[in-house]
Amino acid sequence: MRLRNLFVVVIAPFIAVACSKEQPQQTVSEAPPELSSPVAVEVSGGNPAAEKASELIAADYMRDIVVEISSDAYEGRGPGSRGDVKARDYLAAEMQRLGLQPGAAGGSWEQKFDLVGVDTMQPETWTFEGHGESHAFRQWDDFIVSSGVQEERVEISDAEVVFVGYGIQAPEFDWDDFKGADLDGKVLLIMNNDPDWDPELFEGETRLWYGRWDYKYQSAAKRGAAGAIIIHTTPSAGYPFQVVQTSWTGEQFELPAGDEPRNQVNAWLTEDAARELVAMAGKDLDALREAAYNRDFEPVPLGITTSIAMDVKLNRTESANVLGLIPGSDPELRNEVVIYTAHHDHLGIGEPNEEGDAIYNGARDNASGVSVVLAIAKALNALPEAPRRSSLFAFVGAEEQGLLGSLYYANNPTFEPGRIAANINYDNPNILGDTHDVTFVGLGKSSIDQILELIAEEQGREVKPDQFADKGYFYRSDQFSLAKIGVPAMYLKPGTDYVDRPPGWGREQQNHYTNVHYHQPSDEYNDSWDFTGLVEDALLGYWTGLAIANADEMPAWKPGDEFEAARLKAISALEE
Repeated sequence: MRLRNLFVVVIAPFIAVACSKEQPQQTVSEAPPELSSPVAVEVSGGNPAAEKASELIAADYMRDIVVEISSDAYEGRGPGSRGDVKARDYLAAEMQRLGLQPGAAGGSWEQKFDLVGVDTMQPETWTFEGHGESHAFRQWDDFIVSSGVQEERVEISDAEVVFVGYGIQAPEFDWDDFKGADLDGKVLLIMNNDPDWDPELFEGETRLWYGRWDYKYQSAAKRGAAGAIIIHTTPSAGYPFQVVQTSWTGEQFELPAGDEPRNQVNAWLTEDAARELVAMAGKDLDALREAAYNRDFEPVPLGITTSIAMDVKLNRTESANVLGLIPGSDPELRNEVVIYTAHHDHLGIGEPNEEGDAIYNGARDNASGVSVVLAIAKALNALPEAPRRSSLFAFVGAEEQGLLGSLYYANNPTFEPGRIAANINYDNPNILGDTHDVTFVGLGKSSIDQILELIAEEQGREVKPDQFADKGYFYRSDQFSLAKIGVPAMYLKPGTDYVDRPPGWGREQQNHYTNVHYHQPSDEYNDSWDFTGLVEDALLGYWTGLAIANADEMPAWKPGDEFEAARLKAISALEE
């Protein structure tokens, strides 16, 4: 992308937007925010060196990376596997070849972290009893269950099943599904997603963390539950049950357990199976869900009990975040950093598909994102003078296991959180060609908006908020880990308005990928990939990151945003 005209991007450290005290998580304003204390940042088409360097962001370079690390030789890059080590070695060698410096402690390319592999021996059937009935559900077809603890044996005996609606406690929305009920030792049956019918409540169709499976399991554990079962539907999960089947079977990885509360078992149940389960109690699933749509909902004991016992194979291993650094050129600002992230892992070797392919190559998810971040690194390192702030390229591990690598980095950052200017994340980006738009997951949350929108305008593209907001993408990739420690984040996803394609084609393609290829062995590279859109999206990250790295002030969350308090705390910690 050539920036044809000199223009100025304005970053406002503080942006005045109307935020309701009762709804502090409401983050997207309907009208353009007013700016105060603006800081001018030059992103110049008159900078021949930056334009020349941007030409290194090229399709052939990115294609070579995708073809390499998504090949069968990398065995799907499962955490702790041979393929994982091979991918990490490749990334370190490539960053060294590009001229970057090691970014981890002690002059290392790797920030290693321990993992516990948990391989649950799931029973063929799971039996529930009550009201004179007994029903055995089938593993794989009806349920998927895994150990919630890092122990070699898990067991629940005669635990009562309680329907708890969404399983959400959110004081800022005056919402509490638990109402102080004694749930100790119970198995909680939980709806997926969060309330979505009112834009003034839980942001309407935009899924928050309250709607994610990890929140629900944690929420159950905090109430002393023995187990938690999420009712799966494709609309509420954002993906078909086959994704649960392939993602939640075999060895699962976690960071070593601390003293946090945990369920004995975590499970998914299909909607049809859940309907049969509550029918045993003489209740209707739709009626229960209807009741759960209201603030006055209270937990419903079903009078059904269940027992389950499973052996668990535990495996201690390690993975690593691979970190490369371009030190900043400004003597003062070089202690601050812009972090680019892409996860290098995928699911490894798992259940074979109908063709007998058991390697989950993860070409689009996320070899393509890795290729983007390496291309940006290549371009930035080619500048005759480095940006004022440092640039860190973090290829994080074990993302598919619950954002574990980025969580570890957030808990053990190589820069103080208050000095991390921004995070630019790529996960499952565009491989289908040019678009008239680009999706910014998190648009409306920080002052990064203004930078990206002006750069995208130079490309002739429109920046749109999450176009699949019901899927909760902001809480499903690595920028979430950094946002939780206060770092303003930009997560770019493909647009849907493709050049020379009919209306709706882009959404159809995204839905097809989710329904057919997401977390499946078929996520492989093929020659039909069109890298033109990938190049454009990489250029957005390049120019946006360059603007942030050269600005006098760092970006900020908008007042009232859910992550603003963490940011202010991180900055205050610098003064202690």
